[in-house]
Amino acid sequence: MSHNEQPIQIHKRLQKEESAGFDRSTLDYIHRASATGMYEIRGLGAKRKLPHFDDLVFLTASLSRYPLEGYREKCSTRTVLGGRFAKKPVVLETPITIAGMSFGALSANVKEALGKAATAMGTTTTTGDGGMTSEERMSSKTLVYQCLPSRYGFNPDDLRKADAIEVVLGQGAKPGGGGMLLGMKVNPRVAKMRTLPQGVDQRSASRHPDWTGPDDLAIKIQELREITDWEKPIYVKVGATRVYNDVKLAVHAGADVVVVDGMQGGTAATQTCFIEHAGIPTLAAVRQAVAALEDLDMIGTVQLIVSGGIRTGADVAKALALGADAVAIGQGVLMALGCNRDTYQQAGQVLSAEADYAALGTQAGYCHHCHTGKCPVGVTTQDAVLEQRLEPDVGAKHVKNYLKTLTMELTTLARACGKQDVHHLEPEDLVALTVEAAAMASVPLAGTQWIPGQNDR
Repeated sequence: MSHNEQPIQIHKRLQKEESAGFDRSTLDYIHRASATGMYEIRGLGAKRKLPHFDDLVFLTASLSRYPLEGYREKCSTRTVLGGRFAKKPVVLETPITIAGMSFGALSANVKEALGKAATAMGTTTTTGDGGMTSEERMSSKTLVYQCLPSRYGFNPDDLRKADAIEVVLGQGAKPGGGGMLLGMKVNPRVAKMRTLPQGVDQRSASRHPDWTGPDDLAIKIQELREITDWEKPIYVKVGATRVYNDVKLAVHAGADVVVVDGMQGGTAATQTCFIEHAGIPTLAAVRQAVAALEDLDMIGTVQLIVSGGIRTGADVAKALALGADAVAIGQGVLMALGCNRDTYQQAGQVLSAEADYAALGTQAGYCHHCHTGKCPVGVTTQDAVLEQRLEPDVGAKHVKNYLKTLTMELTTLARACGKQDVHHLEPEDLVALTVEAAAMASVPLAGTQWIPGQNDR
């Protein structure tokens, strides 16, 4: 290399060095904000890397523990929720439930598919914002009816038809914020159910209109019990922020079940700044919730459901080992239905969705455009043509297979830890691979007895 060529080569190399503080993603954000004066709205969950269940591993049995034989010894997955006050607690065949996702965010075909899959697996599905559809009630053997701040579609008669009630105070993807349903998804049926104008953006309230604190919540729970003759379990769902205090207040207000949704949870639409910068990871939230129940001596009396970024049977097993009684899955279920797949099945044919992804400016595997209503595979849409790309029976088969696989993985890990019941998994069965995960989950760092912040001496 000559003396004259060297500066040119150095210059070319420097051009490719990306700033850590102003990387391409940050530059895109600033350029978009400066051009439009608007924040970004999108669907699904956080894209940033966060401490997760992947940062934990199981200490399975060897000499000091005795494993169960997978083909000869049973491992129970039976789960009972809501026995604190309800006359008719919810009894599940698996601790894996389907999280609340609204008709509006999802099509009627999807809601029917979820109900059929949940029924086949002996678990629950949940209504979400906007009320109960007839398809969902008919296909779901056990249905949880949500009471949200918006009260869109809220109907006392539907409430009585449900098997449990979930009072939603917050969501992991947007704690402190209300839901969104953009106008392109507000078709005539959605508008009628929500008693709102067709084609107009709908923004839900961020808090319930008839209470300002825990005392008001206790009154509302009492009202819900009276209107359902004390039959239905009452869940209280919170977005994971001040988890320890929120769980205690929910229990004091009379909840049978507490649902804690971590920041890896998804949404149909909200501001990106909420998704990426509000709340705490699910891994950190579980142990705080369990600590609150332990302090109140409510372990076994009030059940804990954990949601937010749970995808695999291993995730489920780790959540139960940390103290959850059950989990709720949203985004994973959407992926099982075909979200971010490059093909869809219709009338027995497998068809390509690549052109539809391209029209959205993305491709399969990268799509987060749930808010647009233009879902290429017919999952998050109200478009009369696109929604037919998800046939209820086909979708139900895929979701059933997914939940079946997760349950099998859960029991496989439980047996390997020597457990005859998945609810016998415990923190002692886990260690962490990072200091952060060890501190959040309150389990030792692998290869040590050290739990950061607890036994630092």
